Amino acid sequence: MTGKLALFTSIVTLAAGSAMAQSSGSWTGFYGGAQIGYADIDTNVSGVDGDGAIGGIILGYDYDLGDWVVGGGFDYDWSDIDLGSAATVEKVWRIKARAGYKVNPQGLLYGTAGYADADTNNLGSDNGWFIGAGYEQIVAPNISVGGELLYHEFDDFNSSGVDVDATTLQLRVAYRF
Repeated sequence: MTGKLALFTSIVTLAAGSAMAQSSGSWTGFYGGAQIGYADIDTNVSGVDGDGAIGGIILGYDYDLGDWVVGGGFDYDWSDIDLGSAATVEKVWRIKARAGYKVNPQGLLYGTAGYADADTNNLGSDNGWFIGAGYEQIVAPNISVGGELLYHEFDDFNSSGVDVDATTLQLRVAYRF
């Protein structure tokens, strides 16, 4: 399922990028927008896992270095993913760094990593880390769309002895200032 969604995301992003007006290709500046997608959450406890919709806001800043782009950002996602009878994941936020290569003036292939915090309805919250990759395309002046795949890990969630890992795949749209 995740592979098919990733392929679909890539095709839609590339098609949208070539079909719409292009900007100058400068990535320098602030951006803000939204994302929506799918999360798959697993634990080291049998029967305590779940999947479902996730989505929220994105904020960040990129700096264009020519062929390369570096930046930092903040994501805040809401969800309602039931992990059996154990808990429900309600929120995830991330502080991220990213670096990428411009495959064309308007297309950015990047890697990202950083800090994540997940919050549940009854087990509290805990911090962890994530790593991932994405593609973003400038499709119109000041507008970009893309897709991002992230792997998250939360060891010993809130000192419960439960290790949690999660994979998210999200579509993103941003307004670039």
